[in-house]
Amino acid sequence: MQGVIYKSIEDLVVAGWGAETWAEILKKAGVDDPAFVGMSRYPDELAGRIVGAASTVLKLPPEDIMRAFGRHWTTNTAPTYYGDLMAFAGNSFLEVVKNLDQMHARISLIFPNYKPPSFRVEELGPGKLRLHYSSQRAGLGPVVEGMMVGLGDRFGLDVQIKPERGRTDGLDHDEFTVTYAQRAS
Repeated sequence: MQGVIYKSIEDLVVAGWGAETWAEILKKAGVDDPAFVGMSRYPDELAGRIVGAASTVLKLPPEDIMRAFGRHWTTNTAPTYYGDLMAFAGNSFLEVVKNLDQMHARISLIFPNYKPPSFRVEELGPGKLRLHYSSQRAGLGPVVEGMMVGLGDRFGLDVQIKPERGRTDGLDHDEFTVTYAQRAS
């Protein structure tokens, strides 16, 4: 995974729990060098160690940490690092979700060894869709859930996302039902 992922996890933890907690998580995860470089690659297994350590230190289920990360990524990190790409991805929740593959293709130009996920959308009616998510990395469904909620934040929408079927059901991808509606003022 790219260093920007780890920097985003750090930002999330420091903003919510403080720098001391981040240092404790890194120590528990066995990370010797706490300075992540955004453009550098790090082993995927490092993310699992950090999430596991964060789960222990913060006393939260790993899935909750991954959802919080997905939301933080979409509302904070992505606009900072990929703001122009996000702006070109669309002017509505549905438009951006439909353009996620195109956005990831452009990110692949920045990171040559990047293995992007894939998203396919089935519109089920107004404010409802089925999201098909494929990735070479297993277990990231909760991150996708958080990202959809964060994308809803960007457009002032309440987003509900429900996992339906996935790899544990014999599929080669995960499927979610996503509903979204304008937030009440």
